[in-house]
Amino acid sequence: MSALPFARIEKKWQAYWEENKTFRVEEDPGVPPDKRVYVLDMFPYPSSAGLHVGHPEGYTATDIYCRYLRMKGYHVLHPMGFDSFGLPAENYAIKHGIHPKISTNDNIKRFRTQIKALGFSYDWDREISTHEPEYYKWTQWIFLKIWEQGLAYEAEVPINWCTSCLTGLANEEVRDGRCERCGSLVERKDLRQWLLKITAYAERLLADLDKLDWSESLKLMQRNWIGRSVGANVHFPLVDGEGTIEVFTTRPDTLFGATYMVLAPEHPLVDTLTTPAQRQAVDRYIRQARLKSDLERTDLAKEKTGVFTGGYAINPVNDEKIPVWISDYILISYGTGAIMAVPAHDQRDFEFAVEYDLPIVQVVSRDGTEYELAEADASDGIAINSGPFDGLTTEQFKEAIIRWLEERNLGSRAVNYKLRDWVFSRQRYWGEPIPLVHCEACGIVPVPYDELPLKLPEVKSYTPTGTGESPLVAIHEWVNTKCPRCGAPARRETNTMPQWAGSCWYYMRYLDPHNDTALAARDKLEYWMPVDLYVGGAEHAVLHLLYSRFWHKVLYDIGVVNTDEPFMRLVNQGMILGEGGVKMSKSLGNVINPDDVIRSYGADAMRMYEMFMGPLEVSKPWSTKGIAGIKRFLDRIWRLSEREISDREPPQRLLKVLHQTIRKVATDTGSLQFNTAIAQMMIFITEAGRHEKVYRDAWKPLLLLLAPYAPHLAEELWEKLGETPSVAFQPYPEWDEELAREETVTVVFQIDGKIRAREDLPVGLSREELQRKALENPRIRELLAGRSPVKVVTVVDKLVNLVVRSA
Repeated sequence: MSALPFARIEKKWQAYWEENKTFRVEEDPGVPPDKRVYVLDMFPYPSSAGLHVGHPEGYTATDIYCRYLRMKGYHVLHPMGFDSFGLPAENYAIKHGIHPKISTNDNIKRFRTQIKALGFSYDWDREISTHEPEYYKWTQWIFLKIWEQGLAYEAEVPINWCTSCLTGLANEEVRDGRCERCGSLVERKDLRQWLLKITAYAERLLADLDKLDWSESLKLMQRNWIGRSVGANVHFPLVDGEGTIEVFTTRPDTLFGATYMVLAPEHPLVDTLTTPAQRQAVDRYIRQARLKSDLERTDLAKEKTGVFTGGYAINPVNDEKIPVWISDYILISYGTGAIMAVPAHDQRDFEFAVEYDLPIVQVVSRDGTEYELAEADASDGIAINSGPFDGLTTEQFKEAIIRWLEERNLGSRAVNYKLRDWVFSRQRYWGEPIPLVHCEACGIVPVPYDELPLKLPEVKSYTPTGTGESPLVAIHEWVNTKCPRCGAPARRETNTMPQWAGSCWYYMRYLDPHNDTALAARDKLEYWMPVDLYVGGAEHAVLHLLYSRFWHKVLYDIGVVNTDEPFMRLVNQGMILGEGGVKMSKSLGNVINPDDVIRSYGADAMRMYEMFMGPLEVSKPWSTKGIAGIKRFLDRIWRLSEREISDREPPQRLLKVLHQTIRKVATDTGSLQFNTAIAQMMIFITEAGRHEKVYRDAWKPLLLLLAPYAPHLAEELWEKLGETPSVAFQPYPEWDEELAREETVTVVFQIDGKIRAREDLPVGLSREELQRKALENPRIRELLAGRSPVKVVTVVDKLVNLVVRSA
């Protein structure tokens, strides 16, 4: 028997789609807004490793959905591009002496070939790459708009610094306190950085999550990252010298239990507080803290360490003198970089107090009495040991103490966010130049809009400078320029933008990728935005989405875009694991190359297998046996197509299964439940295979259902039927509800929750009739042996459970 000649067919139809620009889409004003759909994939970083089998999972899902929507009469925008700036290309350039533009363009060419080999229905005329000057001109334009709004500023910020590579490292490049590249110890180093004031949008980023059709787990991740908390800012005066330590606390009701304070080692008051006797110990501790990443410092499981500064502050509610310590579990980047420690009611403070023999004072009680605490009790209760506030409940006390603090100018009500301003600059070459100029007379001056894009200079070396600055610093002919405002000698900004920058707004450039006068024409933004469905990996669930939403809101506020949110619906596909359920990795040798899969089984088989593995949003292991099974299914369809075609009316049973299949596949495809849709198509093919002939009126609808899933095979069989290509825009089949209705259903009979029998019964029997059928079933009668059930649980058309045991 013949097998599907997938290599010939797939090459043929991919060429047809490309030559005919089958999936090109234009803005047709005659299409009503409710028939326009924008479906977006998270675009890939074109690494030297090429596409892996995890990429096509999300791409296949959106492709099936888009093909389905086109057949349902929708006008669909479905683009693809490349997130092509980034650190890996620069590291590759340093190691191999190849310009990152050359390696990036080579990688894009490979990715494009691999993506096209899977038959995805992208509009390739809209392709973008973030490293192209025509694209990053508008990334720079957006940055200047953000800067004009006062949302970009310079500050000294601690970074990860490799003592061997002499360069700054991203957090992701630090492993166990060492440089991922060379293994040397990493320390913290203060460096001039550009930051974006995302905190100014914290409240809106939080509140507007309620507008979005995202999973609750994903929204929770964003809410936790933003980290809104309500409490009070409290001022603790220093005992010696001028100044106060400001802390933010969500539990101002525990102020009377604050027995010491802890500052981050980087806190500006550490030097003032440190006494001569403690100077050596404090300096040593600060040096040690600089060797740890923020993740290491805040690990809840690690042993708490700290050093007494020798200094004291005054607790403002009781005038008690309390010692001030430093500890690396406090980060300068979170809150005020200082905490009041209440060991009786915070476990981390409790452990620290036990370790260093510091006082523990209970100020919250379950019942208003004082009792011994074996560990911290963070629960609400009744105030004790709190002076005039004793007896108040936690909520009453919070309100009362905040008023008390405000009346005495000792503190105020406050809302705090865990979210920090976005460290936006990188000391790298391969990124968008920041379009600013430093002039001694004028200060920081923007590059004029008509001079954008400010292009990267051609360089011979990408080797780090050793000072923590970008390699651009050494390109004197590029750095040295004239001030755009006064004409005096000036220097260009040498930091570049992070990889996040280009991906913050790429979904808008797809709308108008060749526009040289705007990032996208207003009418095209209004035609397509917002994105209706965005699909990508969960690894971008926080930062990319948060940064994109921030930029989009800024652009909305200045009237550039027409919506205040970019992505209305978001779906994260699950990870594809290696065989055995472990994560794919080069070190384990279990990475699956899609090129090999296509070569052995075909693109249609790979597409259908990745969708058949399980629900889109869960992780699942790859199985070579599984894809071989899908290949046999497609071979079976091919062999069926070689049977004689009959124009007679299909047999009634085949017709019923057909309409059930249309209903199931249409419903499940529309709700992204692709695995169950494929299972239903298998049921139909099994039924069709029972007949010697192929019935045209049943076969044509099947090909239309198959077309989004296995488009190459569907196109070939459509043409084989004598139909005109392309099948991609044929109307999607409709089902007849009468024909689709089942006449019988299998009902399960249980005794005490265990299945004991099954019976095919007419659909829609009443509870009483189902109970009677169960009691009359021979197997059930035998097992009951004359006993009567004490209770009967019936689910119509599904089950009858006879409960005979007493509870």
